[in-house]
Amino acid sequence: MKKSSSEKRRHVVAWINKAEWDQVLDYLYSKDPALQKFALQRVSAWRGRYAHCTPVAVDCTADLVRCQVLDRSGQLNGDDLVLLYGAALVRFVNLITERQQGRKARPLRRLAGKLNIPEWVVDLRHDFTHKKLPTLKWCRKGCKVVLEWLQQEYWSRQLGGGAGEDWESQSDGEEEDAELKRRENDLLNRQKEMEAYKAARDFLISYEKERYQSLDGLQEDKGLSPFADMSWLLEEIKQFSLDSSDLLVDVLLEDGFLVPTAEQLETLGCDPFETSCPSEPRIPQLFLRFWLPLLKMLNSPSFIHLFLEKLFVELKAVTTGQKDLRMFYISAWASEVILCNSNKFEYRFERKMQKKARMKDRIFMNRIQLRWQQLLSACLDAPCVSTPHLLQLILNDMEHPLPQDTQQKLLQLCSIYTQSSNMEFTLSKEQKHQPIYTLESLHEKQQLQLRRSSERSESSSDLKWVDVMAEKAKVLRGSPWQVCSDKVLWKNYPLGKVPGQSDDPSCLIVETFSVMTVSEQPVDMESSRRQNVPGISGPARTSEGLLWNQSDVNRLKSGLKLF
Repeated sequence: MKKSSSEKRRHVVAWINKAEWDQVLDYLYSKDPALQKFALQRVSAWRGRYAHCTPVAVDCTADLVRCQVLDRSGQLNGDDLVLLYGAALVRFVNLITERQQGRKARPLRRLAGKLNIPEWVVDLRHDFTHKKLPTLKWCRKGCKVVLEWLQQEYWSRQLGGGAGEDWESQSDGEEEDAELKRRENDLLNRQKEMEAYKAARDFLISYEKERYQSLDGLQEDKGLSPFADMSWLLEEIKQFSLDSSDLLVDVLLEDGFLVPTAEQLETLGCDPFETSCPSEPRIPQLFLRFWLPLLKMLNSPSFIHLFLEKLFVELKAVTTGQKDLRMFYISAWASEVILCNSNKFEYRFERKMQKKARMKDRIFMNRIQLRWQQLLSACLDAPCVSTPHLLQLILNDMEHPLPQDTQQKLLQLCSIYTQSSNMEFTLSKEQKHQPIYTLESLHEKQQLQLRRSSERSESSSDLKWVDVMAEKAKVLRGSPWQVCSDKVLWKNYPLGKVPGQSDDPSCLIVETFSVMTVSEQPVDMESSRRQNVPGISGPARTSEGLLWNQSDVNRLKSGLKLF
């Protein structure tokens, strides 16, 4: 698709400016050989700057103009000029139509017709390459016509600002070829997918037929041991899984294979209505042994990861419908794989034969490092009646388990989300005795935890306050003062007043006291001597002498009383 004029791309060009471009164009199409030679020199300079990216039209124009210059110079004879014109014309037709060729070769006449190149010019090129050389007259005429075409289709468009008119860029034919090629590739890919899908179904159907034949031949053997003739089929399926494991798992999880129909269960002797509890699904032992040879053959860490991922994807899709049997077996296979990987269900006191029989029904023996975070997210994204059971298995088997409180919350939320009206009829005995969690119970539990935490904080603060008050009371023991235990807003009282105090100062007098005049107060003789030492000024001395004389001091002391 061609771009609009507003979306034209910018190019780095070899000419200095528009003036040089106009000058070279005028000189190339002038009749003066000297001017044409100067223009050819400028084009050579452009080629040096462009390297191998010189525009095709510029190259072809320079080649044809050089033929005209040599023709007018008279230095070459007719045969040499024919060969020179022929090379320039062949080069023009090939280079101009080359970009129009698609994946399949097209006739040059059709391509030249789309570009408005005269058909006889293409015939002239054909004569140069395959037939007798044309005459010099036809060569000169072809050169003139081609130069006019180049001036009209390329040079004039540059003058009009049409540099983005990429007539030499990808054409409609190329676009058609690209679209056709894309459709062919899509069709080929779909055909390959259909063939691979059909091959996968054929492999699995053949496997089922072989297993049913072994069932008919070994009615007394409920272990369904595979015949030796099945080894080639298992090997073929394993080779197919190396290239198309995704497709093989998708086909395995279709109805009629790992998800059996009621008729298949009856054929195997399993009662479809006597399945285990949907909340804790387990694959019936006979049906598990039916598919064990194939699953053991396909066993690998990559296959187990893919198998679990597809199981939870299918479980998420099937929960939207009411296909109880399919949901049961999808959940049961996921539970079976996780239990095979678990190492926490070991039997310490079992005998060797018991352990061998137990390990016989496992898909794989060695523990695999699963992608636990992705597995946990996939399990929570596919809520169903068996999700709490699967979630518990994942949480128990994780390499780095979540905190116990987080596990409990996840399980409680999962049980709330997946409970239904008829759930009480399908719960196991252990689950029936467990409390039913609802959103209200979770809210109550959260409120209770908040109250307990607030009570603990209040009690701790009260204990600290009691300790502080006891310490203060101990310090004031034996003193007429005591610590106020009441909560008083002291900012409402001025400094020196207490609540309930009257304005009469006599209220501050204590019950027992003694009276002593100031003159009877003991005097520190050392301090008085220091004050009489010459060279040391007293604190009450100013520039005018003593602030109080001795009689004033005696008069003041006689009127003061100390408690």
